[in-house]
Amino acid sequence: MSEILKVEDLTVSFGTNAGRVKALNRVNLTLEEGQVYCMVGESGAGKSTLALSIMGLLPQNTEVSDGRIMFRDIDLLRASPEQMRDLRGREISLVFQDAQAALNPIEAIGPQLEEVILEHSDISLRNANRMAQDMLREMGLPDPGRIMGQYPFALSGGMCQRIMMAIALVLRPKLLIADEPTSGLDVTLQAEILQRLRDLVKEQNASILLITHDMGVVASMANKVGVIYAGNVVESADVVPLFRRSQHPYTWSLLQALPRLDDPGRRIEPLPGSPPDMINLPEECPFVPRCFKARAECRDKPKPESIEVEEGHFVACYNPVIPEDTPAG
Repeated sequence: MSEILKVEDLTVSFGTNAGRVKALNRVNLTLEEGQVYCMVGESGAGKSTLALSIMGLLPQNTEVSDGRIMFRDIDLLRASPEQMRDLRGREISLVFQDAQAALNPIEAIGPQLEEVILEHSDISLRNANRMAQDMLREMGLPDPGRIMGQYPFALSGGMCQRIMMAIALVLRPKLLIADEPTSGLDVTLQAEILQRLRDLVKEQNASILLITHDMGVVASMANKVGVIYAGNVVESADVVPLFRRSQHPYTWSLLQALPRLDDPGRRIEPLPGSPPDMINLPEECPFVPRCFKARAECRDKPKPESIEVEEGHFVACYNPVIPEDTPAG
């Protein structure tokens, strides 16, 4: 399989009155065609900043001080505004986390969906309207013609989420970035949205960068997983090795905090402490204050670089967890 997206040493910060927020710190990831790459981590870890960086939608107070984002042979960080407008919606699409906030509240659903089609093709408005209705029907929405004339405030959160999916998928992009597309949805609707994503990969050989904090979603969807903490990718691997032989203490702690159906009597261990201040990040590993494996070199040396502990499994830690101590997948 060939690479469709490659992020290299991406470093992003935001200027604020209190100082610069170091949102991403030398982030690396590789996504191949037909794969689902899940980026998982706590709120504030930098997951959404990564999505906005790829789409070229970062706010004006942002500084990208290092790195490259290669979509095939195009460096998205150095692409012209015209190139990015041509790619967005046609080749790369983004599903925002809060669909009701992402949709235009003073415009009906129909024009918002038709705009994507008309911007990237020469078809008539009539045909664009028909394509839009067909896409809403694919998303499982009843009576698409009526929905096309409604406004976002008149629709439920689940319906708005499906509409966001329809906008993102109507032109069959090769890369879909889904930023927590199932957060705030009921379990039944979550399952439907995830199935739509699986169908996209299977039918169109599309690639998905799925951003989430739900390890259950990761287990059911991912081919590869990246675990991000305080703007650093601390562990990355194929999904089965990561769940069975997680080696970074942060990944191991996340798995220990999950309930297990095969071991209902197991004690759930919460992860103590809180993430670090992203303005005053330490030079050493940012997980040290919360880490049960921290030792002197973790506090004295600069934060560790990722090393390959087995084929395709990378860990950034001076004192990783022994594989036999990790929970079974």
